[in-house]
Amino acid sequence: MRGPPKPDDLTPWASLKEFTDARIALGRAGTSLPTRELLAFGAAHAAARDAVHASADFEAPAEALKATGEVVLHVHSRATDRAEYLRRPDLGRTLAPESLAELEGRPPSDVVIVVADGLSAGALAHVGPLLALLLPELRGAGLNVGPVVLARQARVALGDGVALAVGAKLALVLIGERPGLSSPDSLGAYLTFNPQPLTRDSARNCVSNIRPAGLGVRGAAWRLAHLIRQALRRELSGVALKDEGGEPPGDFAPLPHS
Repeated sequence: MRGPPKPDDLTPWASLKEFTDARIALGRAGTSLPTRELLAFGAAHAAARDAVHASADFEAPAEALKATGEVVLHVHSRATDRAEYLRRPDLGRTLAPESLAELEGRPPSDVVIVVADGLSAGALAHVGPLLALLLPELRGAGLNVGPVVLARQARVALGDGVALAVGAKLALVLIGERPGLSSPDSLGAYLTFNPQPLTRDSARNCVSNIRPAGLGVRGAAWRLAHLIRQALRRELSGVALKDEGGEPPGDFAPLPHS
């Protein structure tokens, strides 16, 4: 015999919980939330804070990229540590002088890829699977892809300085996004054609929420490849460039977790 209904069973929202990570149909205990939901909220909030304050591990993606023959460069912004990075967003947008000197003199390219820690160290776990799909697609389209630049304490606009330093037509910045209470590991991808100092956000295209519970790396790689090809062909990016790539075909290197 079935026991008394649980709190979650008493609301018509309960059946929707399987389709979203949003906090719906939480139930109640008197006039408050059930203890399990309060504990889950506290854990999610702690995970988001940890994602912001943690130091990113660049060694794993660097070794994986080098193993595939990619040229990998390490740079950092003018923010000297994590605390200063969080207090001074402006410092995270520009390269430290020694990093700028490291980049100058490189052969020009169509695309430079910048991997940045941003506001979520855990998001870098998705970079390897994403680039494993994206890089062959770009090179297969005849594009000259420059070195992969790993940037510590970096904001999106740091990619503009990197592209200018290496002479790239387009910058693609893969960066840890500001974590939410259900997404502490979300990766964002920002592409900018002909980046310049003080480039406006309206001149960039963004593919967001790249993670297993959001947009999988397979779909993200397909969209980014389409946008990059179109940006270079039409010589523009931002609000004038629409995502019309559609869904990836079945033979587009499917990955089990995407």
